[in-house]
Amino acid sequence: MELKEKLISSFMAFEEKIDVHSQLHDIRTSAIKNFENKGFPTKKEEAWKYTSLNSILKNDFTVFPKSENTIEFSEVKKYFLHEIDTYKVIFVDGVFSSFLSSTTHDGLDVCLMSSALNKPKYKEIIEKYFNKIANKDESLTSLNTAFASEGAYVNIPKSKLVDKPIEIIYFSTGKENALMTQPRNLVIVGENAQVQIIERHQSLYENPVLTNSVTEIFAEQNANVDYYKIQNDLMSANLVDNTYISQQRSTKVSVHTFSFGGNITRNNLNFYHFGEGIDSTLKGITIIGGKQLVDHFTLVNHATPNCESHQNYKCILNDSATGVFNGKIFVEKEAQKTDAFQQNNNILLSDKATINAKPQLEIFADDVKCSHGCTIGQLDENAMFYMQARGIPKKEAKALLMYAFSNEVIESVRIPELKARINKIIAQRLGVSLGFDL
Repeated sequence: MELKEKLISSFMAFEEKIDVHSQLHDIRTSAIKNFENKGFPTKKEEAWKYTSLNSILKNDFTVFPKSENTIEFSEVKKYFLHEIDTYKVIFVDGVFSSFLSSTTHDGLDVCLMSSALNKPKYKEIIEKYFNKIANKDESLTSLNTAFASEGAYVNIPKSKLVDKPIEIIYFSTGKENALMTQPRNLVIVGENAQVQIIERHQSLYENPVLTNSVTEIFAEQNANVDYYKIQNDLMSANLVDNTYISQQRSTKVSVHTFSFGGNITRNNLNFYHFGEGIDSTLKGITIIGGKQLVDHFTLVNHATPNCESHQNYKCILNDSATGVFNGKIFVEKEAQKTDAFQQNNNILLSDKATINAKPQLEIFADDVKCSHGCTIGQLDENAMFYMQARGIPKKEAKALLMYAFSNEVIESVRIPELKARINKIIAQRLGVSLGFDL
């Protein structure tokens, strides 16, 4: 049975086994119908013209784990930001792990999506926020909505400055021959509140994994949200990450995406403005080789005046790797005084590496400052010669140039321990041991 048919046939059984609000039944039913009509995206769609999922969909994925699997902390300690104290919402094969997690209801909610979906005390919150900013026409988002049952639920009340970062980690144990998971995260940050969140999807064994993730983030007036995505999975893992962000007046939201591992990674990042004085930041570093593919699809919808957005994506490709950057800035007629910047820089280390770059500006206002730029090239041979002439070996010289190329994004990471971790991963990806700030 093809995966699409397996998912559709599993839908009724899924709804029967979970206890949901009546209004979610209608949302789920509408979502599965949209997925049934559209199916998995193909290269015939403009937004997916450079990325094919066909090779992934041939796997016989288990859509619900057969049993609850456990892992020891010692097995996965290296994936945590263990140098500092954090809140932790941890899942193993899609199932919450209370043993590995550190959640709270003390002054804020860092807990489970299943609790928020099923408990009456969260009913008003779910009615107000769940599935309100996610794209209801996008097929994989619809698929996730139809099966949404578990994930992280984060609700930061008004004026709360969260005292430590929140880690959201999804582990795949490899106990299934092939596993598909569909985590759903909901993050609500109240007026004048601040939070830092780190999200990671990590396979522990080489069995094929397909993760179809959806995250909705709501930043209320004057809120500050700092979100980091660490993508350094095994080569058997595939990730489609849909993130939707709603910003109210005078909010600051930044999303950093670090893509190093995985077979196929697709990041859909969508920002929507609903007030003046908004600041949106989208930054990313991609370093891949082999036959890896990383596809960044970004949208910033400027719908209100006096707002800013800043995009900066760096990509280093080796071997037969493929990179995609499809970034769109949309400025509506009412969004006067918009300041929007988009930059995409790419280095190809191999003749077989490919980059597909498509920066886009759609501007319907007449008093704006918008710009975009894209560069594709190789390492500067003169700089290489200069460094080697001063005694730096070729391999280390090459790594230093690539690190310098990425540093503009790394410097904006606001968690020092995470910045050190990213530096270490980059050094490993570049195959060197240099004096980075580890």
